[in-house]
Amino acid sequence: MFRRGLIGYLPANIVQGLVGILTIVVFTRLLTPAQYGGYALALTVMTLAHTTLFTWLEAALARFQARAVERGEVADHLATLLRAFAGLALVFPVIAGLAVWLVPMPPELKLAVIAGLAAVVFRSLIRMVQERRRADGEVMGASALDMAQTAGSFAVGVLAITLGAGAAGPLLGLAVVAVLGLVWTLRKELALARGGRFEAARLKDYAAYGLPVSLSLILSLVIASTDRFLLAAFMNAEAVGVYHAGYSLANRSLDVMFIWLGMAGGPAMVAALERGGRAALDASAREQSSFMVLLTFPAAVGVALVAHPLAQVMVGGPLVEGAARVTPWVAVGALFSGLTTYYLHQAFTLGRKTHLLMAAMVIPAAVNLVLNLILIPRFQIAGAMWSTAASYTLGAAMSWLLGRRAMPLPLPLDVIWRSGLACAAMAVAVLQIPAVGGFLELFLKAGVGAAVYGAVVLLLDAGGLRSRGGVIMRGLRARTAP
Repeated sequence: MFRRGLIGYLPANIVQGLVGILTIVVFTRLLTPAQYGGYALALTVMTLAHTTLFTWLEAALARFQARAVERGEVADHLATLLRAFAGLALVFPVIAGLAVWLVPMPPELKLAVIAGLAAVVFRSLIRMVQERRRADGEVMGASALDMAQTAGSFAVGVLAITLGAGAAGPLLGLAVVAVLGLVWTLRKELALARGGRFEAARLKDYAAYGLPVSLSLILSLVIASTDRFLLAAFMNAEAVGVYHAGYSLANRSLDVMFIWLGMAGGPAMVAALERGGRAALDASAREQSSFMVLLTFPAAVGVALVAHPLAQVMVGGPLVEGAARVTPWVAVGALFSGLTTYYLHQAFTLGRKTHLLMAAMVIPAAVNLVLNLILIPRFQIAGAMWSTAASYTLGAAMSWLLGRRAMPLPLPLDVIWRSGLACAAMAVAVLQIPAVGGFLELFLKAGVGAAVYGAVVLLLDAGGLRSRGGVIMRGLRARTAP
């Protein structure tokens, strides 16, 4: 299931990667640094609101859909979740309206926050549709929906900015395209829930599982977003824009890979555990973790090595130098964040001990807040990027330690050291290339780095790549032989 998911979700991953690049290139040029900072703050508020109220429903749907299918309880399962969602959707506008009214904000920032909060309900429901499709193995349907949402939101966001929406433009794009996606997909989801009963006991079990997941994600968001609010408080919106540009360069470059792996890997591990037990889970987890290490280690090191030419190519003029300084440190944080979210945290969800997941994030979130309060007033943007890298590294360590009490997952140590050695060789080779600037430097360093890393990984046979390649080639020769 994991390999089929990797192939099936590859088009969506490519679209996410392209749109992620275009988002940075276009938004940093269409918006002023202050507007870009306002957009970053409003996006953070939207994400926090979504995670606080609705993410636990999405998590419960993803975890228990396979079990509901096995037991023939899909209608009751979906009916319970959808009715709980409807209740929260009725309450949310009241809470959001009061918050916007009571919290003092500049007018343009307030408009962006309103646009983001307006998107929350629709985006949550469309994400529930996506989670149900992924859990049921509907790879093509989930991939098509993801591509439509990603590309459509960007296109509508650009149109809104050109029409004068400013910082609110990208968030209006998210809301409009989510509504259009629901028009396309919601009828089938309601049909699957038809005849199902709302079961309070079932919802209680789902809440016991999902709420700690939401709380842990809120703590993750604290690590990811505290720096922006404190930069705005101690400095200004332009500083937030500079930091967010560099943060986006590193984070999106890696996040698109982790999301792709998570789309395929999460449902595959749940299915392996439910249908094949612990032995099947271990085999699936080892395959996934090995592939994740081989793909994301060189990506993080590569982004750090090409930070300056990457910023010159991707980011609008006023933000370039600041973004280039931020990117390497955020790349470290993004690597540990992705490994934690998309692999180490699976131990808590698979073992259904999500209270430990929340505990694993409390200390890193607290450390992040303290570090930001100490470092930002003194070192400004540099303090924020150091705090990010340190907090995510600590979060990975805490998640691994506590995850062993929930559902121990294998760590591919042999692949880790081989990939690390290949990354070191890549760094030595890339640092020999002169800094000519711009696209030429980016192209040369990326090409040389990829070639050296690939050669060393094959030489060391990391993850059995050379052995597997030989098996594949022999199979192809056998099929084509007369």
